[in-house]
Amino acid sequence: MLIPSIIGGLLIGLCLGLLGSGGSIITVPLLVYLLEHEPKAAIGESLAIVGGIALIAAIWPVIQRRIDWPSVVLFGIPGVGGTVVGVWSSQFISGEMQLLIFAVVMLLAAVLMLRGGKTSDEAPTDRTPRDFVLLTLEGLFVGVLTGVVGVGGGFLIVPALVLFGRLPMKMAVGTSLLIIALKSGAGFLKSLDQLTTDADAMNLSVVATFILIGGVGSVIGGSLGSRIPQQRLKQIFAVFLLVMASFILIREGGTLLLIDDIVSGRTSAAEGVGSN
Repeated sequence: MLIPSIIGGLLIGLCLGLLGSGGSIITVPLLVYLLEHEPKAAIGESLAIVGGIALIAAIWPVIQRRIDWPSVVLFGIPGVGGTVVGVWSSQFISGEMQLLIFAVVMLLAAVLMLRGGKTSDEAPTDRTPRDFVLLTLEGLFVGVLTGVVGVGGGFLIVPALVLFGRLPMKMAVGTSLLIIALKSGAGFLKSLDQLTTDADAMNLSVVATFILIGGVGSVIGGSLGSRIPQQRLKQIFAVFLLVMASFILIREGGTLLLIDDIVSGRTSAAEGVGSN
């Protein structure tokens, strides 16, 4: 378990350090399919892991003054509220359905990564009230998504900060990390109240290992990010997302179809078990 945790933590940290996003969306699949954790427990663990690594990764942007604090407030506060609502609503959704929603989110992230264009390196000077309203609404939406499927939402936060917050890419990445840390931390605290059964108990030692190793990975990723073209990194990561989303859709989609057949009477429970 230690080796997969180290590999997973490094991968998540590298993605967050390089792109200010992305690491969070692969955390749940790693926990579920590599470490074989229960889906609902994995989502809670993911919130803690992503929040911890993002907080470490945000230290350097804070020092370099690459944080837009108004965006942190306008996006982050609604995002925290939305995350709490999302975590609460997740108790009414099955673990398999959460993973399917997660796969759809991954496909959306891949499209955003592939379609993302070049952005200005200059700070915004012509923000309008409409920009701030859109930023706030986006924060609420991404917050709910964070709570439901256990992602930090950086793949949506960065484009929102660039398009609606009018931020240059480098500042958007740093600001995104701080917002991710705030939202994920709130979601993790809320999820602790809902995971009460032994099957759903989170493995905090795995969480701590991911955060420690991921923090190192985020520092390395931040250093490499200044040397590798950002657009090329986004394209590579988008392909990875497409592969992971396809895997989850095939695996979990087949499980849900089997359950539906059993409930509707098209397949008996004995046949369903035998087919697996």
